[in-house]
Amino acid sequence: MDWLYTLSGFVVGAIVGLTGVGGGSLMTPLLVLLFGIHPATAVGTDLLYAAVTKAGGTVVHSRKGHVEWRIVGLLAAGSMPATAVTLYILAHLPKQGPETTGLISLCLGIALLLTACAIIFRKKLQSYALNHETSFVQRHQTPITIAVGATLGVLVSISSVGAGALGVAALFFLYPKLPAVRIVGSDVAHAVPLTLVAGTGHWLMGSVDWQLLMALLIGSLPGIWVGSHISAKVPDKILRPILATMLVLIGAKLIAH
Repeated sequence: MDWLYTLSGFVVGAIVGLTGVGGGSLMTPLLVLLFGIHPATAVGTDLLYAAVTKAGGTVVHSRKGHVEWRIVGLLAAGSMPATAVTLYILAHLPKQGPETTGLISLCLGIALLLTACAIIFRKKLQSYALNHETSFVQRHQTPITIAVGATLGVLVSISSVGAGALGVAALFFLYPKLPAVRIVGSDVAHAVPLTLVAGTGHWLMGSVDWQLLMALLIGSLPGIWVGSHISAKVPDKILRPILATMLVLIGAKLIAH
């Protein structure tokens, strides 16, 4: 089975390299629906998988000056406490119980649908924000950024989804004048401590499969490299609708599951 996990890691890694999104939003449902991994284990393993893969991306973005550390700090000010509270609640639920399984599947499905919306409407959100610079949102950037961080902390801790496309869409809306590469760089940098803390919490609860994690990483790291190199040759307007449609279908299946 290990080679199938590695192959899945390669495919998901290539999609991440191509589109910049799709890590948790594809890997976790793939593990749950295709391989029958328990949702709690899938989430915990995927969180540490994301922490490792995004750490490499953060180093690259940071060296190129693509990270707005003030924004990262504001997001973390919201996400770290929210993650701690969410993990505390999850720790007091029966790990293999139907309540926990149902909660994770439901949150995962909702997070996937929100991610699909973020992919589809990202540019419209950005253009709206640019045309409404004096709006309530623009005047209260700091507290809203912290609130966005808290929301991501809850979603990511329960479902492992949200740190990518949702975070990027929210930042485009909040900081429409910031170059796209800095939005992405800041989001990736924030995702590292978020997924590391959440993943460590799941590990302490016994929800991480280390053998599965290694098999996924062996495939995903070269997958990301390949995807990144061919991304310029595949039109974004083709890729994003396909990815969004996949997420809607998977999310709907998980909610109905």
